Amino acid sequence: MNKKDLSEADIKAKYITPSILKSGWDEYTQIGREIYFTDGRIYVKGKMTRRGKRKFADYILFYKPNVPIAIIEAKTNSHTLRSGIQQALGYANTLDIPFVFSSNGDGFHFHDKTATDGQIEKELSLEEFPSPAELWTKYKKYKGIETEEQEEIVTQEYFSDNSGRTPRYYQQIAINRTVEAVAKGQERILLVMATGTGKTYTAFQIAHRLFKSKAKRKILFLADRTALVDQTLRGDFRHFKDAMTVIKKKVVQQDGKDVLVSNKKRGIDTADKAFDIFLGLYQGLSNSDPEVPDAFKDFSPDFFDLIIVDECHRGSAKEDSKWREILNYFQSATHIGLTATPKETKEVSNIEYFGDPIYTYSLKQGIDDGFLAPYKVVKVTLDIDAEGWRPPKGFLDKKGNPVEDRIYNRTDFDKNIVVEERRKIVAAKITEFLKGYDRYAKSIVFCIDIEHAEGMRTALVNANPDLYQENNKYIMQITGDNEEGKRQLDNFISPSERYPVIATTSKLMTTGVDAQTCKLIILDSNIGSKTEFKQIIGRGTRLNEEHGKTYFTIMDFRNATDHFADPEFDGDPEMIKETVEDEDLSEVDDIAPEDPIIDEIDGDEIDFPDEPEDYPEIKGGGIIIEDGPIEKIRVDGVSVSVMGESVQYLDNDGKLIIESFSDYTKKSVNNQYRTLDEFLNRWNNENKKAVIVQELEEQGVFFDELKEKVGKEYDPFDLICHIVYDAKPLTRKERAENVKKRNYFTKYGEQAQKVLESLLDKYANDGLVTIESTEVLKLDPLNKLGTPLELVKAFGGKPQYLSALKELEQELYKIA
Repeated sequence: MNKKDLSEADIKAKYITPSILKSGWDEYTQIGREIYFTDGRIYVKGKMTRRGKRKFADYILFYKPNVPIAIIEAKTNSHTLRSGIQQALGYANTLDIPFVFSSNGDGFHFHDKTATDGQIEKELSLEEFPSPAELWTKYKKYKGIETEEQEEIVTQEYFSDNSGRTPRYYQQIAINRTVEAVAKGQERILLVMATGTGKTYTAFQIAHRLFKSKAKRKILFLADRTALVDQTLRGDFRHFKDAMTVIKKKVVQQDGKDVLVSNKKRGIDTADKAFDIFLGLYQGLSNSDPEVPDAFKDFSPDFFDLIIVDECHRGSAKEDSKWREILNYFQSATHIGLTATPKETKEVSNIEYFGDPIYTYSLKQGIDDGFLAPYKVVKVTLDIDAEGWRPPKGFLDKKGNPVEDRIYNRTDFDKNIVVEERRKIVAAKITEFLKGYDRYAKSIVFCIDIEHAEGMRTALVNANPDLYQENNKYIMQITGDNEEGKRQLDNFISPSERYPVIATTSKLMTTGVDAQTCKLIILDSNIGSKTEFKQIIGRGTRLNEEHGKTYFTIMDFRNATDHFADPEFDGDPEMIKETVEDEDLSEVDDIAPEDPIIDEIDGDEIDFPDEPEDYPEIKGGGIIIEDGPIEKIRVDGVSVSVMGESVQYLDNDGKLIIESFSDYTKKSVNNQYRTLDEFLNRWNNENKKAVIVQELEEQGVFFDELKEKVGKEYDPFDLICHIVYDAKPLTRKERAENVKKRNYFTKYGEQAQKVLESLLDKYANDGLVTIESTEVLKLDPLNKLGTPLELVKAFGGKPQYLSALKELEQELYKIA
């Protein structure tokens, strides 16, 4: 057989793979073939979702299982040697791989990102493919790995528990870049990874590799919420087993009260210090009471070699915070910050402390890759929010007191003044949406404060009496002060637990809540902080296809989704520092709206209130309330109505746009076929029309949705022609009847004519894709005409049958 007639698989098997093996690459540990590195973006239209194409590389070569260094794109011999290089470069840029090859079986076109002699690209014969040692030498020089000690650190393998789980490509990049940075002596490192992309798993693999390579022996994982420490302890860090401990505050009973003991007595004893891996709350290492010494000082300043700061956008970004005091005390350790939302304001900066991120994996990229859930936004504007409300002369509140005569607006409602009718209509719209979607869809309502969350719970109970009476955990208030609600948090998070379904909260669930099946996020809070907004949205980004979670919806009552216009939302963090009002809570020690709200005393949670600004003093690990929360004005009898509702979605560029389904379809198709003639030309020349249908589906065209709007009796060809090019559609039955009227197939024998007539009937009933498959010959009514072999022979053989089928399709799609 001529080499140019060989398939791509044959070219790989006969030429490319043997060349790689002859160069010394191990077939089982160093050569990865057809490696899929994305899951394929999920496209959403209506309630339907469909995955796009997964990206895969023909070959990825690994120096060690955790160190990919080369990528090869294979083509058939009818292509040129370099024809695959641009595709391979795109993959290599995504995968952070420096050596790129393209091959058609005649040799290799080599792109070397490490080249310093000006010869970035050159051609190699099949015999000249570089060995692992050759590429590794170039790789080390490119990465600045100069010593044997550094090489030992960066080649330390991942942890594996034989479950088959391995890091995703972006986790692998984050881990490798961090380990390489540590090996080269970098002391401050920042990783930015979108919520739901596995920051803790990434942190564990970093800690494991550094610990096993002996680069770091004493490691502290520092968080600010008990839930985060518990998740870490139960999660991947559990594999450290007996090498790990949790740091806790120590108390004694004095006069019947819990009192923190002195620094000398309560510190970590010798046995505790024998551990290697420490998990701790920063509250467990520090005290807000100046009379009680800080626990972190029980350790020597050089005790820890590595500190991993989880959710470092919170307290550690502030120069005068307790977080920073702890980090400065252990300044000789390497500090790694993890966050989905680096904080950059005039007052606060992660980048100034940790430096620029060594890797960023954004929400947009996670959605494009199919690892995160895409989302839709439903914005509901209430008239009193948009126009404001001014009480009529002599208007009294519910206590009979006159209401101050001024204009109240969106920022006042539920913070200073409670309009009962507003809460009722918000609850009604949420319920209305769920009734049309799924009344058991896990939902979080983010409120202004605890009182608002309490009130919204009541409003939602009254709006959903049937399901609440069925189970009174259907709607629950989950806030820092509500013990019953907090006990239900794990059940809300658990995909296998039906209840609670709707959670009302304020700050408690903004972060650290791994809500895999949360399908609806309701924003009824005045969110001024971009960081807080991004954290809230992160509650919905996790996928769980097993439980039907493929996308989520944001229901916005406060215009909070204007934050999507922030160019930083999906890109690299910039050094733009804006002061956000109400972020500086000077009356509470280092607790901002999105900052720590819980502490721990001897293993028992003490949860701070969700709204620390209402509680000016917190001391000694407990809560002292000097003044109660601000009393709100409560009114009723106010007319409230919905001004407008609009449905938006996120396009491929990460922008929220409003667009009809028809317009979206037109745009998607026109990206590929600018005119009807272009579409017809491709349709008529394609042997398998199903290929075109699949391509359009991957572009986000949903034919099932189009059928719901135009008619189920139309096939994809007519749906596209009608929606995109304004052509009159014909039903499948009409097209089949037109072919029969033309009686073009009299040139075939009697048996072949019966086959073609049956194919037309099958097309009219089931559509084009069915008749394009040879399996159709086994289906009714064709199976009644004979066996598949007999039916094909009626045309003279398989080539003749396929030719007749193609001609039949041309007749079907003739344009009058």
